[in-house]
Amino acid sequence: MSTHRAELGDFLKARRAQVRPEEVGLPPGGRRRTPGLRREELAQLAGVGVTWYTWLEQGRPINVSGQVLDAVAGTLRLTDPERAHLYRLAEATPVRPKTGLCASVPVMTEILDALDPLPAVITNTRFDIVKSNGAFTDLFYDWHTLPCVHKNLLWCIVTEPLARRQLLNYDEEVPYLVARLRSAYVEHIGDPDWEEDLARLRNLSPEFAQLWSRHEVADCTPRPRHVVHPLAGELHFTVTELAVPAHPDLVLFVETPSDDLTRERLPLTRRSLEPAEA
Repeated sequence: MSTHRAELGDFLKARRAQVRPEEVGLPPGGRRRTPGLRREELAQLAGVGVTWYTWLEQGRPINVSGQVLDAVAGTLRLTDPERAHLYRLAEATPVRPKTGLCASVPVMTEILDALDPLPAVITNTRFDIVKSNGAFTDLFYDWHTLPCVHKNLLWCIVTEPLARRQLLNYDEEVPYLVARLRSAYVEHIGDPDWEEDLARLRNLSPEFAQLWSRHEVADCTPRPRHVVHPLAGELHFTVTELAVPAHPDLVLFVETPSDDLTRERLPLTRRSLEPAEA
C-alpha cells in the first residue's frame, strides 16, 4: 500500500465521519458505532460499489476516475481545496500550479525589505522561516522565550506560551495553519524531513496532534490576525499570502494594518524605540 493511498484512506474516513445522515437525506437516529455516514451509505449515495469504496478507504491500488471521485466528493460535501486534496491523494490529476508573484529569491528578498514598515516574512510550505524583514522580527520578538528547535512559524505559535496569550484569534489561526500544512504535505508524503518534523511536533504539542488527525485542508486566503503587543496594545492586521511560481515551495506573508489605529500604533512595535541598555 503506497503512502499516498494510506493517506487517502485516512482522509476519506475523517471526512465521512463529519457528514451527518440527515445532511444527505438519510433518516437520523439508530445505533452507530462511529459518527457520520457508514461506508455502505456513502457508496450508495455516490453511486459506487460498496466493495470498491471499501477498497478505496483501505488504500488498495484500484483504478479511480475523475467522475467517480467527483461523486464521492459531492457526497462528502467537500470544499474546493478538499476536493483538490482528494484528487492529489488519489493521484488522479496533476497538481494545480500555484499562481502569484513570480520572482527569483534575491528579488523576493529585496521586495520583502522594501515592504517595511509592513511586517512580512518568506517561508516554505512547511512554515520554516527563510527570511523576515525588520518589522516582522520586531512585532513577534517576544514569541521566542523558549529555545527554538528551528525557526518555524507554526512551531513558535503552538509551543511558545506568549504566542497563545498575544495572538488574540489563536483558536482560528492555528487550525487554519495546520490545514494549510496538511494541504502542502500531499506533495511531501514520505519525505524524511517532513515526516521527522511532523513526528516531533506531534510529540511536542498534543494540540497539534489532535488538529493534524482531523485531516482538514485549506487554500490560502486573506485572513485577520489580531495580536496584543506589550507596548503598542491591540493590533489588527489582514494577512495576505503571495505564492512564488518560480519557487513553488516559498510563500510571502504580508501583514497589513486593518484599521487606522493599528497603523498609528505600528511604530511602537519597533525595538529601536526601546531604551538602550546601560
